Amino acid sequence: MKIGILSRNAKLYSTRRLVEAAEARGHETKVVDVLRCYMNITSSKPAVYYKSKGVKEILKFDAVIPRIGASVTAYGTAVLRQFEVGNVYSVNESVAISRSRDKLRAHQLLARKHVGMPITGYANRADATEDLIEFVGGAPLIVKVLSSTQGKGVLLAATDKAAESLINAFRDLETDFLVQEFIKDAGGADIRCFVIGDKVIAAMQRTAKEGEFRSNLHMGGTAKVIKPTPAERALAVKAAKVMGLDLAGVDIVRSGHGPLVLEVNSSPGLEGIETATGKDVAGAIIEYMEKDVKNGPNKISGKG
Repeated sequence: MKIGILSRNAKLYSTRRLVEAAEARGHETKVVDVLRCYMNITSSKPAVYYKSKGVKEILKFDAVIPRIGASVTAYGTAVLRQFEVGNVYSVNESVAISRSRDKLRAHQLLARKHVGMPITGYANRADATEDLIEFVGGAPLIVKVLSSTQGKGVLLAATDKAAESLINAFRDLETDFLVQEFIKDAGGADIRCFVIGDKVIAAMQRTAKEGEFRSNLHMGGTAKVIKPTPAERALAVKAAKVMGLDLAGVDIVRSGHGPLVLEVNSSPGLEGIETATGKDVAGAIIEYMEKDVKNGPNKISGKG
């Protein structure tokens, strides 16, 4: 196959590994910066054009792997939709990526399908602040900016007074946010389950550094290989399916009332999971695509 990898940086670990894995299995690859793409949207000749170093070309792929950063979600998914118009297979489709990136929408979709999550509240009016704090059981609690990634924009309020001040500050900045229950039982750890298709093919436990509650590796957290329980595996696969994602990093926290989903990531990084587990996750992605592409390019039928 000729595979396009939609990534703004060919030097990133995840991008390099996907190129290596695809070429090792005999495929041709091209790394494409979505911001250098432009489109002809007419129905007679739908096409994606690419210009780099003054050279223009029409992009023709059998399949694409979207590695679209959160800061370019809108344009990146527009480019991906144009490939979909041309019946190009994508391991994750544009609608699924958009679902997962909108944290409020993602929580609502997961709740509709009865996927366990920490108690979460959302409101616009200032007079709802006390109710939001009460919804999640009071402080300590999490305030999470809807556009946050890699742990940035996720804050811990230790007291009800601090929570009220933080919520009001975000409102003054006209920033959308969620208020979420803080899972004390987790002890600053979560589990990243790497889902491909209907299987968890690798998992690691991430633990926050001392004095930090966020376990993200970018925030100084550490990782080790872990074997998820059958319930955790089933939860991760279900969460990915609710989003419509064939490839996902599902973050789960262990609580006194069972595993809970924190987030579903449509472009999970490969470095942490491959380093912690020693598994060839990039190769597993390419192997899955080789089989799934036979099912055709348009797989998503769900609404939301």
